[in-house]
Amino acid sequence: MKRSLPKNPGKILIRSTNWIGDAVMTTPAVRTIRENFPDSEISILVLPWVSDIFRCSPRVDTIITYDKKGRHQGLAGKWHLARELNAYNFDCAILLQNAFEAALITTLARIPCRGGYTTDARGLLLSHGVRKSAAIHKKHQVHYYQEMVQGLGLHPGDDALELFIPQSVQQATREKLLSITNGKIETSPLIGFNPGAAYGPAKRWPAQKYADLAGAICSNHEAYIAVFGTAADNEAAQCIKQSVPDPSKILDYTGKTNLIEAMALIEQCNAFVTNDSGLMHVAAALKVPLAAIFGSTDHIATGPFSNNSVIIRKPLPCSPCKQTHCPEKHLRCLREISPDEVLTAVTDLLHTQAYHHD
Repeated sequence: MKRSLPKNPGKILIRSTNWIGDAVMTTPAVRTIRENFPDSEISILVLPWVSDIFRCSPRVDTIITYDKKGRHQGLAGKWHLARELNAYNFDCAILLQNAFEAALITTLARIPCRGGYTTDARGLLLSHGVRKSAAIHKKHQVHYYQEMVQGLGLHPGDDALELFIPQSVQQATREKLLSITNGKIETSPLIGFNPGAAYGPAKRWPAQKYADLAGAICSNHEAYIAVFGTAADNEAAQCIKQSVPDPSKILDYTGKTNLIEAMALIEQCNAFVTNDSGLMHVAAALKVPLAAIFGSTDHIATGPFSNNSVIIRKPLPCSPCKQTHCPEKHLRCLREISPDEVLTAVTDLLHTQAYHHD
């Protein structure tokens, strides 16, 4: 028999997922929680690199950082975190993260009501366990989280992704882009490139293909290209910059922004070319037209949840293998995607909207 959460919990803790893309895909479920409990005080427990997803969200009141590499490291750190959470006197915890650890910490924190999927052998630690439906893995992950909170007795709200960026950051970002381009960004398209992916090389379209695409885009559209990623993507950014006649057309942001700044920059893009990654989901949430390149991962479960996106993939017998490295050592699923295919998708996306932002 399904058990529903208390009707009017005073304080709710949400345990967020650990990765940027997953966190973005939980935003409809987080909104559902707020809509069902408009008068509750809602806190969210996040790892540091995910916090900007919720920092300005009106759906949560407090962000609690899980410093897994610092003061909350190891078994002693988890016990310390549990004691910190206990001091908040939460009435219930909703665990969007599936790990055993999430259930253990909230149990140690003596939060009386603990709801989530009964995955990872944690059913005995949950007061309100939800069993996954047989069909859930054939649906997008947005539905995975929405069905979980629905299993806790909540009425599910709209499935649209959402992100919130401070107006001051938006304005500063726009002014910097105008300055860097001498105002040309008003009439020339800005196209985002996201050549990295933390999961592994089986998700990364080769950097040289991004470079070839950059040359074609700059020739066909007189565009500017903003390259996103971490410091690990610096080499890819340099490869892209060397591929165009005018290197000033390439704006290299790899390793140079925090997440909220990257979000503000992506929002300014007229189109976004990306591997399956966290920033792909950021672009989808910000309603930026995007071309998503898929290799080893499942485009149905983790594709861009957007009506203004194109998924580019090769349906080979071995895909999606969901591996970090190609088991066959050939990466055909990515190497067979040509820059011309992606250029066509980008051109179509650009033709659907104006180049300037009002």
